[in-house]
Amino acid sequence: MSTVAESPSKPVETLIEATVRFCGDSGDGMQLAGTQFTTTSALAGNDVATFPDFPAEIRAPRGTKAGVSGFQVHFSSEEIFTPGDTVDALVAMNPAALATNLVDLRDGGILIVNESAFDKKGLELAGYEANPLEPGGLVDLEEKYRLYKVDMTQLTRDSVKEFGLGTKEADRCRNFFAMGLVFWIYGRSLDPTMRFIESKFGKRPDVASANTSALKAGFNYGETVEAISTQYAVPKAELAPGTYRSIMGNTALSYGLIAAAKMSGKRLFLGAYPITPASDILHELCKHKNFDVVTFQAEDEIAAMTAVIGASFAGAMAVTASSGPGIALKGEAFGLAVMMELPMVVINVQRGGPSTGLPTKTEQSDLYQAMYGRNGECPMPVIAARSPGDCFEVAQEAWRLATRYMTPVFLMTDGYIANGSEPWKVPSAASLPKIEIEHPGPAANGEKFLPYKRNERLARPWALPGTPGLEHRLGGLEKQDVTGNVSYDHNNHQSMTDTRAAKIAKIADDIPAQTVDGPATGDLLVVSWGGTYGSCVSAVRSARAKGKSVAHAHLRYINPMPKNLGDLFGSYKKILVPELNSGQLRTILRDRYLVDAIGFNKMQGKPFSVAELVEIINSLA
Repeated sequence: MSTVAESPSKPVETLIEATVRFCGDSGDGMQLAGTQFTTTSALAGNDVATFPDFPAEIRAPRGTKAGVSGFQVHFSSEEIFTPGDTVDALVAMNPAALATNLVDLRDGGILIVNESAFDKKGLELAGYEANPLEPGGLVDLEEKYRLYKVDMTQLTRDSVKEFGLGTKEADRCRNFFAMGLVFWIYGRSLDPTMRFIESKFGKRPDVASANTSALKAGFNYGETVEAISTQYAVPKAELAPGTYRSIMGNTALSYGLIAAAKMSGKRLFLGAYPITPASDILHELCKHKNFDVVTFQAEDEIAAMTAVIGASFAGAMAVTASSGPGIALKGEAFGLAVMMELPMVVINVQRGGPSTGLPTKTEQSDLYQAMYGRNGECPMPVIAARSPGDCFEVAQEAWRLATRYMTPVFLMTDGYIANGSEPWKVPSAASLPKIEIEHPGPAANGEKFLPYKRNERLARPWALPGTPGLEHRLGGLEKQDVTGNVSYDHNNHQSMTDTRAAKIAKIADDIPAQTVDGPATGDLLVVSWGGTYGSCVSAVRSARAKGKSVAHAHLRYINPMPKNLGDLFGSYKKILVPELNSGQLRTILRDRYLVDAIGFNKMQGKPFSVAELVEIINSLA
C-alpha cells in the first residue's frame, strides 16, 4: 500500500530543516525508530545527519534515567554537517526520557509524550515529585512547548488486538506507533518502513502485521486528532547526481577496508576482540566472506594484535579495530610491528576514558596514545576520519600509506562518527584508486636476500613466506641495517632508530597540502580533527556569514602533518583548536610549530554544538 505523505485536510508548512529525537527506555526500540526515520528521510532526498545515544548499562532497570536511549535525526533541504544543536520535535516514551532530554528541546518545539507511562512508579524512577504533564509542575510544558499527550500504550494495544499478541509483545509495537505519528507530522512516506517490517519480521506474520498496524495507527492518529493541526514538509536537498545510501561510520569503514583489499589484490584479515564502539566493524566484516574477508574474534586484545602481525607477515591486508582500553593492551605488539616494519592498519574508535570511562559516549582523548603510547622511539603514522562517509576513503588511504612505507598506520575515528550516519554517494568500482604493491621475487642462485635494504621511501621489501631464497629473520630485537641480523651495536641502533623516524617523516612528501575553508589570511584560523569537523565547519561558515574574518583547517593527517601547515599558521592572528579532550592536538601543534594555539575543550560524552563554537569564535575574531 502506498501511503499519502501529506494530509489532504490540514495545512502544510514548508521548512528548510528540522531535528527530531526519539527517546525512551533501552528496550523501547528508539534506535530502530530513529534509524527508520533516517532511512525514510534519506530516500525522500534530504541531507541527513544523526546522533544515536546509547546507555552504558546493559538493560538498566526499566524507567530509570540510566537506561534512557535516544536517537536524533537532523534532515534538511540544504547541506548539513551536524545532527543539530537543539531539537524541534521530541518524542519521550516515559518520564525518565523526558527528564534527561527536555533540556535540548527548543522553546515552542513539539513535545510528544506517552501519557500512559507517567504513572506513580514511572514518575518516582525519573525523580519527579509531581507529574510534569499536569498544571503546576516545575515547568509549564503547555506554555513553553506544543505539548501532545498521547496514550500510546492503549492506542497501540487497540491497534494490534486482532493479532492475538500478549500484552508484552503488543507493547513492543509502541515505537512503530510513535514512528507513524512523527512520519505524519513531517510528511514522510510509510512505504520504506513497511518494506523493512516485511523483511525483518516476515517469519513472524503476526508480529509483522502488528507492527504495520501500529505504524498506520500512529499515522492515522496524526491525520485525525484535532490537537495536531499542522504538517511540515522539508523539500529535497540539491545533492550531486548519483546513487546514495544512508551509511554509518563503522559500516563505511568496513566497506573501505574491503575496497582497499580488492584494489591491492589482497585477502583482508581482521583480528579483533569485541569492544564498544568498535565491535560493529567486526560484525560487518564477518558478513562478507564472499569478498575473501577473514575475521578472527580473538580471546583477548593481545592475541588479536599478534594475529594481525602474523597475517601481515603472511602477505595479507592485516587490520585490527578497538577502542582506548583495547589499544592500550595492544601497545607492546605495536612496538613489535614497528620493529618488524610490516604494513597493517590499527583502528581506534575512541570513546570516553580513562579505563572503562564512558563506553557508549564519544571523545577524542586517545590522540596522545596514538602518537606516543609505546615504549622506546616508536613512531607510527596517524590519520583521522572526519565523518561517517569519510571513513570509506580514509580506510583506503591508511592501507596505501601502510604498504608504501611498510609500517603500521593508526586510523582514528570516534563514537560519534562510528554510530552516526549521513547520505553517502556510492562510488563506482572503476573510480577506486589502485593500491600498487610489490613483493620481491625469488632470489637468484647465490644471491643473499637483504630484508632491510630500503627503497627511496626508506621502506624495506615485503617478502612473502615461501618465496625461494628470501628466508630472513624477524622479531622484536634490533636489526642490523640492510642485513637484518640481530645487532646490539650502539651506532647501528642510533642509525636504525633515526631511519625509522625518517621513514615516517617522509610520508609528508606523499600527502596533500593542507587546505583552508575561508580567507587565506585573517583574524582567526579554527583547526579541527576527527569528528569535530561538522560542528567546526558549520560554526565557521556561520560566523563568516556575519562578517567575521575566520577560516577553517581540518586535519586528516596528524603524523606527519602536511608540509605547508606551519606556513598557514603564520597567516592568521589567532589559532583556535576545539577538541573533545583537554587539549591534545593543541599541545602537539605548540610543540611542533611554536604557535600559541588557543584550546576550546570539553569532555561530556557528546559533540560540540554549533552555537557554543560560534560563541567562542565571536569572542576571538
